[in-house]
Amino acid sequence: MIVFYPKIFKQFSKCDMVDIHTVKLYHGYLPMVKANISRRLKDIPASPIRKLASYADQAKKNGVRIIHLNIGDPDIKSPEVMINSLKKINQNPIPYCHSQGLSELLKALQWYYQKLGFNFISEKNIQITSGGSEAILMTLMAVADPGDEVIVFEPTYPNYLSFAKECNVKLVPVSTSIANHFHLPESKEIEKKITKRTRAILICSPNNPTGTIYTQKEIEMLVSLAKKHNLFLVADEVYREFTYDGRTHTSLLNYMKKMPDKIIVLDSLSKRYSVCGLRLGAIVTLNQEVLDGSLRIAQARLSVGYIDQFVASKLTEVSKKYFSDNIREYQERRNYICDSLSLIKGVNVYKPEGAFYLIVGLPVKSSEDFCRWLLTSFSLNGCTLMLAPAPGFYITKNLGKNEVRIAYVLNSAKLKIALDILKKGLIAYNKTS
Repeated sequence: MIVFYPKIFKQFSKCDMVDIHTVKLYHGYLPMVKANISRRLKDIPASPIRKLASYADQAKKNGVRIIHLNIGDPDIKSPEVMINSLKKINQNPIPYCHSQGLSELLKALQWYYQKLGFNFISEKNIQITSGGSEAILMTLMAVADPGDEVIVFEPTYPNYLSFAKECNVKLVPVSTSIANHFHLPESKEIEKKITKRTRAILICSPNNPTGTIYTQKEIEMLVSLAKKHNLFLVADEVYREFTYDGRTHTSLLNYMKKMPDKIIVLDSLSKRYSVCGLRLGAIVTLNQEVLDGSLRIAQARLSVGYIDQFVASKLTEVSKKYFSDNIREYQERRNYICDSLSLIKGVNVYKPEGAFYLIVGLPVKSSEDFCRWLLTSFSLNGCTLMLAPAPGFYITKNLGKNEVRIAYVLNSAKLKIALDILKKGLIAYNKTS
């Protein structure tokens, strides 16, 4: 083992490196100097979605079954045409793909966007990413330098914060409230947060974690702000299809031609086709500099998996019925869980407009303590519940302390068990606290 002791061991040689055995021989034992890890690494927060996983793992070892409403991992079946395509892969060896993306998948996505009515989107406007996660990271790197600021609306998707920390970009939160179902504040309230370092506004609609769908008026307000202050406007539209009660989603793609250099849309196939394990996302923009830079990053990580992209390229063969059936199923789950929650004393709940998440206020002082307690100290008929504490979805301290995020991604039978656990768990927890 080689260590550095430049001042102490000049007698050995002009070189600053000496063998540790030599150190022991001539001067006795000296402790090793511990290398410090980066501040960036220390500052990256644990995911509120997964941070209690160790408690869940221990509960499972103890024989307790866990119902997971903490994570958006749906039990909806993937399209059969995608599953069957796995049997048709005859590529041997499995190759790298082009760093931009597999040609078949790029063509399929072009077809998808054109079916939505956006005929101006071509293959050259799409960068395939390793999940929507890499799309977020690449985009933050594209729109902001270290020390720059990006405005987000809290509660927010917590991985935005993790990726911002990796890029040394500051997320500036604008708070929204359960009182108005997490819709946006007035333009002047958002404008107060814009500084000389602001480079972009990042939104998610339909929203994770709230299920809120921003109205056309809200979207146009953000477009106006972005134009006025020369900002990028970035939209995470992963849940585009998941809208309920006849509502429509206003996509930033509608405004892309009016602001070709400033609008970036982030997308993912994970939830739309219930293929979370394929890890496929996309950046869609008319800004060629963003695309060129994203491609250079993509070249550094070589490519997204061939098999993943080959399977996903079959999206052109997925029937409309697949989506209509799934949206109806999710809406029924939403109705059931919201109606059931409204009957629990002290719970503050609303009906989300889209996606498959909601933020719920609970009659507890600390949702994190309650969520941990469910995993360590409570079960009902050998089963307990895992939720995501909401403070991790806020950037502003002390917000969401009594809230949780629920992902209603499981069938109604499991939701019924989960709601029973929650109801009885709240009663038992409040007796002990």
